[in-house]
Amino acid sequence: MNIGELELFSTQDLVNELLRRSTFQGVIVHAVDGAKSPHWDGERLFAVHHNANLGTEEAGRLLDVVSQYIANHS
Repeated sequence: MNIGELELFSTQDLVNELLRRSTFQGVIVHAVDGAKSPHWDGERLFAVHHNANLGTEEAGRLLDVVSQYIANHS
């Protein structure tokens, strides 16, 4: 798939594609209203998704590890 082709799909289409894949094992975090500007002003809401390849507790642990990594490397 050409990178330019990805621009033709909505965020929800891309999320759905990843979640339907039996090989996807991860967590998707995205802004609910999309990234309307490159600057983050005020409060922003996020959605979190994972499929059956990763249980809820496993997804939570993965996000915890990611948050620790970000805190230690920023």
